[in-house]
Amino acid sequence: MNSLPNRVRRVQAEMAQRGIAVSLVFKPENSFYLTGFNPIIYSHPVVAIVPAEGEPLMLVHALRDDHGRASAFVSDIRLYGAWSTKVTMGAHWLDALTEILGELGAREGTIGIEEGFMTLERFAQIKARLPGAAFRDVSAFIDHVRLIKDEDEIANARIAARIADHGMDAAIAALADGGSERDVAIASMAAMNRFWADTYADVEVCDFGSLEGGAQNGLWTWVLTGERMFVNCDNPAQRRPQRGELSSIFVWSNANGIHAENERTVALGAPPEASRRAIDTILDIRETLTPMLKPGTAYAALFETTRQELEKAGYGLNIPGRIGHGIGLGAHEHSSLDAKSDLVMEPGMLFTLEPNLRVPGVCATQISDTILITDTGCEFLTNSRGGYIEV
Repeated sequence: MNSLPNRVRRVQAEMAQRGIAVSLVFKPENSFYLTGFNPIIYSHPVVAIVPAEGEPLMLVHALRDDHGRASAFVSDIRLYGAWSTKVTMGAHWLDALTEILGELGAREGTIGIEEGFMTLERFAQIKARLPGAAFRDVSAFIDHVRLIKDEDEIANARIAARIADHGMDAAIAALADGGSERDVAIASMAAMNRFWADTYADVEVCDFGSLEGGAQNGLWTWVLTGERMFVNCDNPAQRRPQRGELSSIFVWSNANGIHAENERTVALGAPPEASRRAIDTILDIRETLTPMLKPGTAYAALFETTRQELEKAGYGLNIPGRIGHGIGLGAHEHSSLDAKSDLVMEPGMLFTLEPNLRVPGVCATQISDTILITDTGCEFLTNSRGGYIEV
């Protein structure tokens, strides 16, 4: 138990407060969070079985046995299904899970499940096997625990940010060379992959897959130019920006499951005055917000300051829905820097800062950094060229 990450203890403390005997965690990001294992493709259920005390167990298909034992920080790994000579607990994960819960004396206790992720079909299967159990949602408090990063997660976020910075530098250079959206994205991803391969021999960059596919590489860039900036997220096209147009460059990276985000707006030659004014307004707002990025600042206060500054600059009709989001195991974790948030910044929180403007028919901006809240203020983890960028 001493070798388990602090995040496991924090989840267990939340469980104990709620009288939850054991939690069944299926969501890929969360099962990784509590076991250390990401199979990349989730063609068979991976279950983190977390008792309120003691070490979590992991239940995986026999196909994932070798990978799981090489990766997980938990030692009790149980198998189901059939694969070569592997010895398993039975053909079906549900049989194995029921047996494990019997060992833990939890078949009739209060069991935690992820209502925000679990399908109705899976819940019905589990409920039918455990008629004496009560069920309680753990999604919200696991998300809340995930807000504060452990030291290993912070270290991985710094690595991911360095990789993202290399991707952004390469993207800006490719844009200056006259590349299309697709050319710029390819150059950026190639630079990130080369830097990763040359610098971080023991770091994985795989992302979290699904039942039907995996994500072997989570070093991603997409680029949107001119009027395509308004679609926000799309596959890069063969379009080349025209002189005077703005381009949005979006870089997402990850290191050992932890993400970083670096986004910039780049002008190809001098843009129209309306575009330059929008960029300058956002850059001024970022300068205003930076001293506020410290423990004790409410998320909503950051949003309200942004709203006031945009209104003051004449953009009252163009207030964004939010000005940033949590980041970590997800490139977009659940917390949102918006007017309705009740969160207050604490040391160890990791999020993006991205106040932006969308003025239909006129211009769009996209500028984002990954930021860590420290004991005394903040640390910008992404540090590639910022400010007004013209190539």
